[in-house]
Amino acid sequence: MLPFAMSPQNINSSANITSGKNDKNIVREYFNNTGFERWQKIYGDGPVNRVQQSIRTGHQQTVDTVLKWLGEDLSGVSICDAGCGLGSLSLPLAERGAQVSGFDISEKMIGEAIQIRNTACTSTQNPHFEVREVEAITGKYDVVICLDVLIHYPLEDVEKMLAHLSSLSRSRLLLTFAPKTPFLTILKKVGGFFPGASKTTRAYQHREKDILAILQKLGWTLSHRAAIDDKFYFARLFEAKR
Repeated sequence: MLPFAMSPQNINSSANITSGKNDKNIVREYFNNTGFERWQKIYGDGPVNRVQQSIRTGHQQTVDTVLKWLGEDLSGVSICDAGCGLGSLSLPLAERGAQVSGFDISEKMIGEAIQIRNTACTSTQNPHFEVREVEAITGKYDVVICLDVLIHYPLEDVEKMLAHLSSLSRSRLLLTFAPKTPFLTILKKVGGFFPGASKTTRAYQHREKDILAILQKLGWTLSHRAAIDDKFYFARLFEAKR
């Protein structure tokens, strides 16, 4: 999971990423290595710098908004958390009674999520955590959620991912993406002049109208939207219903 952290040190242009690797391999390698250590720290409760604190705050605002939209009592509701990371959303969803399946491309993220679940929960079966790419997730769920994933992929891949996630959901689909605005586009270009290719993956911004067009094509109607902005964290959260 990777929020849109907008700082010169956290933004790299495609030119700074090792050539010859596709986005999926880059994401997998990042979150199994330097990325795992970074985001484990950010999603924890220890001391962090101001950029990391902004990301922590923004991510928590996103999680809180999703929980508010879904409601307090989720008994019997099946939920797929695609790109679950360390389980920061999966765990509170399970606490509200949902049957949660959390998937992530990173083995290290899933391993840590399982440890957190086993320490914090009385049940070691819910949430269920598993290493899987988005396109490899199977099953049917009442709600499908995909937070802080689409930033890693260009629009053509996003469309394929959303089509697959759409096929898994019976009624609700929630997702976040990095908004494409003139200010953020300029800031991303500025970040390309700074060293640090190992610090992040490619960061793709998407226009709201493009994401809406994909959802409408797949038969979804937008029911909620929110802008989650906090200094260095910029995301758009959509909820769609059939």
